[in-house]
Amino acid sequence: MTRLPTGIAALDASLGGGLIPGSLVMLCGATGIGKTQLGLQMLAADCQAGDVPAAAIIDLSSRGDSQNHIEYARRLSGAELSVHDPRRDVDHLFDVRPPHILPFLGYRGRRVLRSQMDVDEWHAWQSELNRRMPQLYRFVYGHLLHGTRRFLIDGIEPQGSASDSLQMDLLELIYHRMLRQEHDWLAREVFRQHYSAMQSQVAEHAYDHQQSVAIVLVTTPHSMLDQLMADPLADGALAAGANTVILLGRQIVDGQMQRAMFIAKHRGSYADPRILPFAIDDSGVRFADQ
Repeated sequence: MTRLPTGIAALDASLGGGLIPGSLVMLCGATGIGKTQLGLQMLAADCQAGDVPAAAIIDLSSRGDSQNHIEYARRLSGAELSVHDPRRDVDHLFDVRPPHILPFLGYRGRRVLRSQMDVDEWHAWQSELNRRMPQLYRFVYGHLLHGTRRFLIDGIEPQGSASDSLQMDLLELIYHRMLRQEHDWLAREVFRQHYSAMQSQVAEHAYDHQQSVAIVLVTTPHSMLDQLMADPLADGALAAGANTVILLGRQIVDGQMQRAMFIAKHRGSYADPRILPFAIDDSGVRFADQ
């Protein structure tokens, strides 16, 4: 089976060769453990130093600040990522690749869990999302027709259940209704009443919808790896549809705290059953034996 490299040779070996095309990959761990840096390494795995990756980042954070994608990418690979202005549409889809980052929910500190909203807040969110949804469809489709095959979905906040999270609803939509949808059906959603006029261009820019990988960064309430391994997140509803689930946490070894990861799930492939210690330096995530 053809695999997509993660950018870390030791991790590729632990995943039986790398990521599986068409899969949903979840990187789960507490804030600051290294999810964003690992995700950006996976995006830039096919690029030479200084190149701009053919990748897309959909930031679903609404907590008031970005996830530092630009700074991390600049430090890790020298790449300069561009940010889409949410006040403008993604124009000229067939001619120009969209910007790398779409801050879809904005950084205004708004709640994303139904259990934390009153009825008016929930209806306000629904109205705003309905208005913005065409922009999200165009962003994803624009990247796909220009060859982007790695999509990083960041900012998923802790939640008691997937059904409580507005962000999880959006993740389901992005993966199943956009990335896994045949190219002409996605184009119909993008162009709507103008699809007939655009049909020849859509056919010229056909792509294989089974090759795209969604890398989802999920923030957990627990920071210790043994807690994550015992938590229902590893096999609950949130991860049921994922092909690969990688847990990142901390563990105490010889009286010292260190970072480590565990491949909780890698459907249809070999996965290393061991706990894998890692560190983070200026080059990003690095395994202990590298």
